Amino acid sequence: MNDSSWGAPHGAGYAGAWPPPDQGPLPAGPAYDGRDAQQTRPMLIVPDLPDAGRDAEDHRGEHREDRDQGAARPGGPLFRDEMPQEPMPTPPPPGDPTPQPSARPEPPQKKRAGRDLRAAIGVGVGLGAVIVVSLFLVKAVFVGVIAVAVVVGLWELTSRLEERKQIKAPLVPLAVGGAAMVVAGYVRGAEGAWVAMALTALAVLVWRMTERPEGYLRDVTAGVFAAFYVPFLATFVALMLTADDGPERVLTFLLLTVVSDTGAYAVGWRFGKHKLAPRISPGKTREGLLGAVSFAMAAGALCMQFLIDDGTWWQGLLLGLAVAVSATLGDLGESMIKRDLGIKDMGTLLPGHGGIMDRLDSLLPTAPVVWLLLVVFVGSG
Repeated sequence: MNDSSWGAPHGAGYAGAWPPPDQGPLPAGPAYDGRDAQQTRPMLIVPDLPDAGRDAEDHRGEHREDRDQGAARPGGPLFRDEMPQEPMPTPPPPGDPTPQPSARPEPPQKKRAGRDLRAAIGVGVGLGAVIVVSLFLVKAVFVGVIAVAVVVGLWELTSRLEERKQIKAPLVPLAVGGAAMVVAGYVRGAEGAWVAMALTALAVLVWRMTERPEGYLRDVTAGVFAAFYVPFLATFVALMLTADDGPERVLTFLLLTVVSDTGAYAVGWRFGKHKLAPRISPGKTREGLLGAVSFAMAAGALCMQFLIDDGTWWQGLLLGLAVAVSATLGDLGESMIKRDLGIKDMGTLLPGHGGIMDRLDSLLPTAPVVWLLLVVFVGSG
């Protein structure tokens, strides 16, 4: 084959080394003029890949000049044992917050509580002092404390609903009606509480009519729910207070709920392994529920025996069991609301606790349970 078969001067169509190694230069091919160029198809330029003959030669041994210079082909290392060296890790620039992997494994962290216990205990003691003093000093003062807690709780709930879901439950009729509901329950009993609840719901419907109709059904539904969830359930505390031993009944209600929460927290934190409702509240365990039941039943037996007139210890056991169940369900219920809203706490008013609603979560559904059982066991007083 002569050089004219390539269709171009040698070296123009082949990008590899030409002429091949260890061979003399080839004689120049015949010249051609421009007329022949029209009948010649140009050859595509291909990457520098070794052909079969050179590949076989590479298996037999590398070229002398490549061995002498230690050159490597672009396709990989020259020798099999010549592996690429990994680059040394570059130290992070000053002020770079990216954590670097550590050669030593970190020691296991001790189990810690999720909240600031010092702040939580301090706030809890302060609230307990205010409640006890107002409860045994003047009943009407304690009714005022309940009304204030209801109004603040409604403000937290409606604020979170508007922030997270754009639900505008009317706060003004809820706050006025909620405070009136608590007072009516204390003055007029259960009948007064129901009437105030109905009037509050009606006020929510009318108040929302002053705005655009879009979202009306959504907003008034949330308003009626808030009226029932916060002030109406809190009214049962005022109903307990109307009895002759009303302060003792309210104190029993508060003690059993707090002891139930404390038992669940202490036992669950120390021994909890089996989740109670992982999709709702991952921190709650079955062991914690058993702790709540045990602590509440023991406290209930003591309270019914020594605080409630005509009460007996076995009634306290049943009361404590009911409180543990209702308090846990109430806590799970508000956890469901907060999970739907995508928040951890309803507010930040109480350091170590969150907001007022984060403390009322187990108290609100427990109030009607305790009121009903006390009426069944010892009468309305």
